[in-house]
Amino acid sequence: MTQNSSPPPGIARLAQIEDGGLFETEARVEGDDESLILHRQGDTVRAWLNVCPHAGRRLDWAPGKFLRDKQGHLVCAVHGATFDLAQGECIAGPCRGAMLKQIDIEIADGEIRIART
Repeated sequence: MTQNSSPPPGIARLAQIEDGGLFETEARVEGDDESLILHRQGDTVRAWLNVCPHAGRRLDWAPGKFLRDKQGHLVCAVHGATFDLAQGECIAGPCRGAMLKQIDIEIADGEIRIART
């Protein structure tokens, strides 16, 4: 039996996400289909599960629609937990100090993929 050496399927293209923007996409993570939040800062993209650590609910108020405060932090639409987008840490609200679950990704030729582990 040979191992498949093709790259994992892309979950988004870098060009789909505006610089500083948030983007929701679906991807298979650890065997489950999950909603992910992608945050682009220049050529850097960070990915997290679209799940608030406070109550286990999605962070978007409608699919792909996210709330941000005046400083640009991500705000959970349900209970107002506020997350720093550099690290995914809750900096205010009911789960202060908790972290969003980061998903390792890679970018190749402008395509964003789940990183192989």
